[in-house]
Amino acid sequence: MSRHSALKSSARLMLTAVMAALLGGCGFQLRGAPPVSSALEPLAVDCSSQVPDTLCRSLREQLNLGKVRVAPAAEADYILRLKNFERDRRASAITAQAAAAEYTLRHSVDLEVISADRIPMVGTTRLTTSESYRYDETNVLARQREEETLRQQMDDRLAQQVIFRLAPLTPQRIDAIRADYQREQEADAPATGQP
Repeated sequence: MSRHSALKSSARLMLTAVMAALLGGCGFQLRGAPPVSSALEPLAVDCSSQVPDTLCRSLREQLNLGKVRVAPAAEADYILRLKNFERDRRASAITAQAAAAEYTLRHSVDLEVISADRIPMVGTTRLTTSESYRYDETNVLARQREEETLRQQMDDRLAQQVIFRLAPLTPQRIDAIRADYQREQEADAPATGQP
């Protein structure tokens, strides 16, 4: 192998490593969300009033990308509900002058999935994501833009967590949940005196 070939090979290797580092550093990642079963179709998405529109929109976009048929609640076989959204921002590092040097953002939301006949497919589950960023008091506008970008990314991550919670609901799993629910109802009927 000539010296020129070795240099050319090293340059290619270095360029590949730099590109991988740049792509990793900018947040690029393959969407690894599993597919949502067609057994959940049609699916309604019900976001309570305190859930940000950006989160609901991101969830609908991800369902659309997964080719899940979304319908109004009156026409849906299953209803996915998001509620009790909370947004928190706390100082996580302090400067020597007792000013915030870093903040941690946290978003949380409750998820549940019920069937049209009121059988819980996914009981109320709390989903949470968080992100930290450095605070630069000399550049307030840039900090505000960065925080808004992080909030959108966090909404996207919460939406992806919802998709991961839906993925195990295959036709077999839904049938098993229904059977368990029916057995529980039948077992509770004699105890409550209900037929």
